[in-house]
Amino acid sequence: MSKNLYAVFGNPISHSRSPEIHNLFARQENIEIIYERRLVSGRLWDSLQQFEKDGGLGANVTVPCKEEAFAICCELSERAELAGAVNTLIRLPEGWRGDNTDGVGLVMDLKNKNALHSNDRVLILGAGGAVRGVIAPLQQSGAQIFIHNRTMEKAENLAKTFSCNAISATELNNQTFDLIINGTSASLNGQLPHISDCVLAQANYVYDMMYSNDLTYFLRYAQQLGCNNTFDGLGMLVNQAAVSYSLWRGFMPNVEEVLNHLRKLN
Repeated sequence: MSKNLYAVFGNPISHSRSPEIHNLFARQENIEIIYERRLVSGRLWDSLQQFEKDGGLGANVTVPCKEEAFAICCELSERAELAGAVNTLIRLPEGWRGDNTDGVGLVMDLKNKNALHSNDRVLILGAGGAVRGVIAPLQQSGAQIFIHNRTMEKAENLAKTFSCNAISATELNNQTFDLIINGTSASLNGQLPHISDCVLAQANYVYDMMYSNDLTYFLRYAQQLGCNNTFDGLGMLVNQAAVSYSLWRGFMPNVEEVLNHLRKLN
């Protein structure tokens, strides 16, 4: 049985930077932890049972396991209930408590970059699980949320759930936004979300929830249109990880120190 054992669960998982990030957090706390990548090839429940036997204290959950994690928790935070998904698991005597730190991690990163203000008009592209997890924290920051998705029915269902606005491609062309967030994974595949150049070009800030060693395709395209304030999702990743770490250990890491370290490696 390992002491101070943590892990990230998902499939695929070999690319995850979570072990590196959490070990840097542990160094700040002046402790040693073991943080593993654990591939989920079947049910998350089965993987977690083995993790419990190994002495696991807490875990992160990534795609495609966030909804299953939500279903198997014996206790849920309000954030997780609103998101309908769990990305953080905390070991309790009776089972797992689920939380979702994605949205608060995004808001923290946006505010650190001075890219989010009260009453901002924020357009979110996409209507999947990643988007669902960030809407409520963005609303709580005072932003006005508009959701656009290629399949309008999904955008409308999400807008109804969170009492915000679904907006069609036709309606988009007459609107301007303070911040546009890409919540799709399209740019990692060299594709663009469904949005016209004129709408993207007029945004004050453009953010891609995805990240890669180089600029994502979406951010590179936005810069070509003249957008000067573009950001990838690495800051969101580190901030949501820091909140997870604080839930496990009661210690809030210095995010900027870790971000600077990771940027130097890229």
